[in-house]
Amino acid sequence: MMSSPLPTLFICLFYAYFSKVLGPKLMENRKPFHLRNVLIVYNFIQTLFSAWIFYEYLMSGWWGLYSFRCQPVDYSTNPVAMRMANTCWWYYFSKFTEFMDTIFFIMRKKYSQVSTLHVIHHGCMPFSVWMGMKFAPGGHSTFFALLNTFVHIIMYFYYMVSAMGPKYQKFLWWKKYLTTLQIVQFIAIFAHQFQLFFTECNYPKSFMVWIGLHGVLFLFLFSDFYKSKYNSKPSKIDSRVGKNNFGLCMPVLEEEHNTHTHKKTDSNGTLNNTYIKSDLSDSYKACYSNGSTNGFVSQTNVIHRSSTVGDT
Repeated sequence: MMSSPLPTLFICLFYAYFSKVLGPKLMENRKPFHLRNVLIVYNFIQTLFSAWIFYEYLMSGWWGLYSFRCQPVDYSTNPVAMRMANTCWWYYFSKFTEFMDTIFFIMRKKYSQVSTLHVIHHGCMPFSVWMGMKFAPGGHSTFFALLNTFVHIIMYFYYMVSAMGPKYQKFLWWKKYLTTLQIVQFIAIFAHQFQLFFTECNYPKSFMVWIGLHGVLFLFLFSDFYKSKYNSKPSKIDSRVGKNNFGLCMPVLEEEHNTHTHKKTDSNGTLNNTYIKSDLSDSYKACYSNGSTNGFVSQTNVIHRSSTVGDT
């Protein structure tokens, strides 16, 4: 894998093709897989793996041995330098294990999670890390990996708890701040790399620019994601989701759709027209036969997107 960039490049390109084309095609006529236990175990392992790599980066340099202002690469075979090079290789390997994030999204038909940001982020990283591992296995730019593994400890812990179900998801109130942490990570990487423009340091300037530009790219991508997710006005779909006095989900049918297929509920929640279009049946599951209070759907978690029902 390290003798040539071609295997890594090929894997990255195939990953992008699988994520956007082949994977969804293979799942087209299949039901989503239920992977709750698999996801809990996978994210637990990834949390431990990230924590171990983070620890190794600290012990092989960043815990008192490395300088944050300037750190040349040690190409010798002394134990500390070799430990750092070994840690860099495991970090490179971890970028491939993270492809499983995308595979699980596709297997569960969570295609909205396989965004352009997601594919670019996961698809670029292995090749970028290969470059660093091949020509600069240590030194200044490993600060990027140190921060990245720290963020991944928190991220995979979040995914693990989320996979445990609603009983534990209530403890994930800090979800919004995870994206903020990722943005702060890229700002720190940018500042740490480009300070070498103003400091004399025996470190390859090409890698400083390479890693710094990655920080800038992902900073803009994650900032755009943050603004679109947390700062944008509610969409038309979101505006159709109401809450009753108990905070339960209230999907409202659109009036502008064909009236013979979509009717509003009457005052006690019974559908005026008992026909529900087939693509909505999974979302509605079962309105109570006589309507629950004000006609709220019996399941509070609407899991299927459609043109007429908002997500909770």
